[in-house]
Amino acid sequence: MTVSDADIAIISMACRFPGADSVDRFWDLLREGGETLTRYTDEELLAAGVPAARLADPNFVKAGQDLTGIELFDADHFQITHDEAEILDPQQRIFLECALEALERAGYDPDRAEGHIGVYAGAGMNTYLLENLGDRYRTGTSVDRYRLMLANDKDFLATRVAYKLNLRGPGININTACSTSLVAVHTACLGLLGGECDLALAGAVHVGEPGRGHQYQEGMIFSPDGHCRAFDAAARGTVIGSGAGVVVLKRLKDALADGDWIHAVIKGSAVNNDGSNKTGYTAPSIAGQAEVIADAQEVADVEPLSIGYVEAHGTGTPLGDPIEVAALTRAFRQGDGDATGYCALGSVKTNIGHLDTAAGIAGLIKTALMLEHRTLVPSLHFTTPNPEIDFASSPFYVGTETADWPLPDASGVRRAGVSSFGIGGTNAHVILQEPPERVPAPAGDAADGRLLVLSARSEAALKQLAGALARHLRKNPGLDLAAVARTLGLGRRAHAHRLALVARDVRDAAMVLALGDGERQRRGVAADQPDGPVLVLTGARLSDEDDAELYRSVPAYRAAIDACAAHSAERGAFAHEYALASALIAWGVAPAALAATGTGAAVAAVLAGSRSLAEALTQAAGPPSEPRLPVYSPRTGRWMTAAEAGSPAAWTGDGDLSGLDALLDGSGLRPVRVAPDGPSGLAHLLLLCGEQWVHGARVDFAAVLEGAPAGRVPLPTYPFERRRYWIDPGDPRPAGPVAGDRLVDRFVPDDPERNRQLITDYVVDQIGQVLGGREHAALDTNLFELGLESLVLIEVAAKLSEQLDEPVPATAFVEFPTIRSFTGNLAELLGIAASGPPAAGAVRTSRRAMRAATRHDGGH
Repeated sequence: MTVSDADIAIISMACRFPGADSVDRFWDLLREGGETLTRYTDEELLAAGVPAARLADPNFVKAGQDLTGIELFDADHFQITHDEAEILDPQQRIFLECALEALERAGYDPDRAEGHIGVYAGAGMNTYLLENLGDRYRTGTSVDRYRLMLANDKDFLATRVAYKLNLRGPGININTACSTSLVAVHTACLGLLGGECDLALAGAVHVGEPGRGHQYQEGMIFSPDGHCRAFDAAARGTVIGSGAGVVVLKRLKDALADGDWIHAVIKGSAVNNDGSNKTGYTAPSIAGQAEVIADAQEVADVEPLSIGYVEAHGTGTPLGDPIEVAALTRAFRQGDGDATGYCALGSVKTNIGHLDTAAGIAGLIKTALMLEHRTLVPSLHFTTPNPEIDFASSPFYVGTETADWPLPDASGVRRAGVSSFGIGGTNAHVILQEPPERVPAPAGDAADGRLLVLSARSEAALKQLAGALARHLRKNPGLDLAAVARTLGLGRRAHAHRLALVARDVRDAAMVLALGDGERQRRGVAADQPDGPVLVLTGARLSDEDDAELYRSVPAYRAAIDACAAHSAERGAFAHEYALASALIAWGVAPAALAATGTGAAVAAVLAGSRSLAEALTQAAGPPSEPRLPVYSPRTGRWMTAAEAGSPAAWTGDGDLSGLDALLDGSGLRPVRVAPDGPSGLAHLLLLCGEQWVHGARVDFAAVLEGAPAGRVPLPTYPFERRRYWIDPGDPRPAGPVAGDRLVDRFVPDDPERNRQLITDYVVDQIGQVLGGREHAALDTNLFELGLESLVLIEVAAKLSEQLDEPVPATAFVEFPTIRSFTGNLAELLGIAASGPPAAGAVRTSRRAMRAATRHDGGH
């Protein structure tokens, strides 16, 4: 397969579509020819706000294509407060989760990925703001309105994703109505080819009002029965659905070099507009559609005869379908002569409805899956061709069965086109090609074992993730274990609850996960400031078999052994333990201290910098240098002093390390036995490393995987722990302060501590409302680390100003970012600290005002 510099790889996909909350479930739905239309009961429609009179109208269609759980969101995962999550457009919440899933499936953690990651995205009309938050917007303060704007305007979709996921490439919002997501893909490709980013997220989201049905009217886009019958004689429209889709794009040459999982290749794309040469603003144009399709084929440098499938815009309208097929035929006839009936035609709208801004990405993901699986899937509800479509003399036929996708004679490679046309005339077309053949996992590569790591924000989520991975590995035993290890180690953010295991192959990994094998698995909760490791070196001898395995599999171990061999032909206990410790250090397990006995003492001397490797191996005499690390002396039972370290005798001989645990108790250090008695080959070293990661060590997984084949594979993504964040229409806002019930009116002049507590309780209440409960408003936790935005604190300060009848500077939260420090400072400024309140009846003057007056008087 020829690779062009302009080729773009789709290396990951994520979606939430009606009836399919993952790419795998979406593929099952497509392959089985499923439709996800939901029929509503009258009770459900009444509860959704549909007027009772409308239910009796025969033209009212009680059906829709909805997403489930749009009120649910894992706000904590993205450090979004309870209050912000409630007012955040559900479209942006769903898209944010999809974006993270797409990056995880690609195997890239933005914090560690080389180069810049861009995001190109669009959203549909925000009905949540109109229907649910409108009253709050009309009656809110200027801060309320500003926060609602930031949480709901389309302008902030891409930049919010960039902020929350730490993406430093372009963050660009794109909106061209129904063609939004495919235009986003086209623009992302240009960004990649222009060097603006090295990875790109592209896609869109549309979430409409759920469970409302629609009114059928002749000539409109809405179907009389809820079914979309694309290209059929009975076609009368479609049904608008909700959904979100994201793809991760990368230059193909880079993706191949990095061993990425490639679903499909974008060979070329084009975008244009119909202009005014059509019957109306909302009408389609044969000329515009034909031109964009031909342009995309020219950019891709492919012949129409090599294209075996077209994912049509396919809205199933009597007018739109014939225009689309006529435009396709005109474009294809520019290069294929008179060939007929060789290219399948389909529309994903027959399965999941018209997803508005996300329609194009749904078609793109569908087509990429077809190319990846080399399978054509059916377009539904097609029985009799629309009489206005001349299929017999066109290159197209509507595919109605699931079938193998044959190789075309013209090119020997499967190709497809994807169209998306927006109301207003912005047209987009993309040419896709099947992925290159995947290189099989090297035989025997995993025989020496791999370290796999998983983490989550809670123990329940970790258990769920481990179970999902076990099932996935059991279902896909042919995966490359090194690629699995790379995806997990380098492609996922590390959370507090952690699991590490060592496995020989994919089946073995699935078994260890399923059985919870304690001998080859470590679990724990990583500390924010983990205890420092103390490498315990005892001079334990490795077997020749373990030594050979480590020398073959671990470059850092091999380099250390070779360095020892340069000074001594003897490959004894010193060399083995020195190489083990060197490998751990190379993998990021930096020792905070050392403890040693026997030949391990000489290893400690080298690691601490007191002796060179040559001196340790040749036993050259001379005063050692002062160690760079604390070293436990078994002779004294305490840390070695500088004077003791200067004696060569301190680094030789045996001693008892039994007092080490007592010395380390409560010290913030923990012992790590480098070479225990018994087998200590690769599995031991990997598990030792994994154990340190579980404790919180910053393990360098790129170093751990040094020498392993490059590669990443799609694996189960984070199991979001969603909660309900939803404001129903008409929900009342918290009432403002009532006259006579303000804090200042409740102050007791002779009780400053009570007054200060009133302020503290008020701030806790306000912060608790934002975080979802008073229990989350810890007095001594940095408020910004809790996810509070400055706008929230500005609002709290403004409310305090009303409560106290004194201006409260919001900037004080920057200098005093905890509730306790802020309220303490405020009490002092107000003159109500414990030193005593103002006298009854006296004019209240804050200390801030007094300091200002002092400055005005020149300090006298």
